[in-house]
Amino acid sequence: MVPESQVGKKLRDLKRRLKQENPVLEHVVDSFRELDRISRRLGLLGRNESHADCTSWWPLISVLGVYSSGKSSFINHYLGYRLQAVGNQAVDDKFTVVCFTDETAVRVLPGLALDADPRFPFYRMSRAIEEVSQGEGRRIDAYLQLKTCPSENVRGKILIDSPGFDADAQRTATLRITDHIIDLSDLVLVFFDARHPESGSMQDTLEHLVRRSVGRRDSSKFLYILNQIDATAQDDNAEEVFASWQRALAQSGLTAGRCYAVYIPEQALPIADATVRARMESKRDAHLNAIYQRIEQVGVERAYRIVGMLEQTARMLEQEAVPRLQRFLSDWRRLTLWADGLLLGALLILFFAATLYGGYWQGLRLHLPPWEFLAPYPAVRTALVAMLAAAALYAHFVIRRWAAGRIAQRLAPAEAGSEAQAGMLQAFRKNSRWFRTLFRRQPAGWGRRTARSLAKVFEDSQAYVQKLNDMYTNPSGEAAAAPVRTAPPP
Repeated sequence: MVPESQVGKKLRDLKRRLKQENPVLEHVVDSFRELDRISRRLGLLGRNESHADCTSWWPLISVLGVYSSGKSSFINHYLGYRLQAVGNQAVDDKFTVVCFTDETAVRVLPGLALDADPRFPFYRMSRAIEEVSQGEGRRIDAYLQLKTCPSENVRGKILIDSPGFDADAQRTATLRITDHIIDLSDLVLVFFDARHPESGSMQDTLEHLVRRSVGRRDSSKFLYILNQIDATAQDDNAEEVFASWQRALAQSGLTAGRCYAVYIPEQALPIADATVRARMESKRDAHLNAIYQRIEQVGVERAYRIVGMLEQTARMLEQEAVPRLQRFLSDWRRLTLWADGLLLGALLILFFAATLYGGYWQGLRLHLPPWEFLAPYPAVRTALVAMLAAAALYAHFVIRRWAAGRIAQRLAPAEAGSEAQAGMLQAFRKNSRWFRTLFRRQPAGWGRRTARSLAKVFEDSQAYVQKLNDMYTNPSGEAAAAPVRTAPPP
C-alpha cells in the first residue's frame, strides 16, 4: 500500500475542518485534489505540491501602510486586546500574523512556524525570499512572526500587521512578501497618517500600493484609511485634509475604492470644542463601523475567492499551461529534426566527396572494395550495418538531449523566480525523456480523459458558485419554508 503523501494528509485535514464551517468549501477541496492529479500527470506538480497551497483557506485581512500611521493601534482596538506595541516611530519591523487561540496568554512564535506550516499563507516563504535576496531565506525569523490572541474578533480569521513603508527604497524581500500578502488577502487596509499626509512615506506607499492596485480585478478589496484625523481638530479642518488626501489618491490613478477618515479613541488627542468633538466622533464611529462590517464579510468573500481560484487554475491549465507546453514540444521537435537533417546531410556530403575522390564511382554505380570483400561474410556485414545504425541512433539521442537543453535554457528565464516556471520546466523534462517519441504532439498526461476531467472541474466550479449564492442570496425573494412542526409524543 502506497503511503499517503504530505499533501494528501493536508487536504484530508482541511476537509475535516471545513465540514462544519462551510460544506461547499469541503467539496471544493475535492476539486482541487482532481486538479492536482491532472497537473501531476502533466508533470506540472510534484508529489508534495498542491494548487490548494496557492490560496489561503481562512479569511485573510492585511493591514499595510506608512510608519506611525496607527496600524497597530487600530488592530489593538479591533481586537479589544493590547497585542501590538504602539508608538510614533517604527516599533516592529516584521510581518506579524495574528490568529486565534483558546489560551488566555499571548504567544509569540518565530517565522519558522509560518514558513513550515501549509495552513498559513506564508508556507515556504523562505524560498520566495531566497529567490529575490540570496541568503535572506535563512533569516525567515527576521521577516515573520506569529502571535496568538484570545480575542473572539479574530476567531476563524487571519490578521496580518505589516512593517510600515518609509521614504527610502524598500528591501526587495519585504516587497516580495507584501505583494504575496496582497494577492492572497480578502481585504487590504491601507493606512495613511493624517498628521503627515504629504510625507515621502506616503508617496512611497502611493507608488507601491495604490498605483499597482489600479486595474486589478480585485481592486474592491482595498480600503484606504486616513488615520489619526483627530490631529486636525485644533484647526477644525478635518474635511479639508481628507479632501486633499483623496485628491492625492486620485492623482495616483485611484478612481474607485472606499476611503475613510478615522482615529482610535484610546490614542485620541483631547478635543476641547464640544461641537467639533461631537462631529468628529460621529464621523469616526460611522467609518470605523463600516470598516468593521467589511471585515466581518471576509468570510463570505473568502468562499467566492477560493471557488474563483479553482476556476482560474483550471483555465490556466487548459488555456495557458497545456498550449505553452505544446509549443515547447513543437520547438524541441523542430530543432531536433533540423539538427538530425544537418548532421545526416553533412555525413552524406562527406561520404560522397570521399568516395568520389577515391575513384569508387563508376558512372552512377558505387563500388566499395572493402564492402565487396565482406560479401562472403553476411554475418559480418549485418553486424557492421547494426553498428552503423546504433551509432546513428546514439547520435540522434545526443541531438535530442542537446535540443532539449536548449529549449530548457530558453524556458528558464521566461518566468524566473516563479513556481509556474519550475512546473513548466519539470513538465517539459518529463516529455523529453529518452523513451518519449519525438512525434507525439500531445504532452504526457494530456488526452480526452484529462480534458473531460478538467471540464468536470469547470462545471463543478459553476455549481459551487450557485450553491454559495443559495447560501448568501435570495434572488427570487421567496420566504424560506417554515420548518414542519410535529406534535410531541404523548
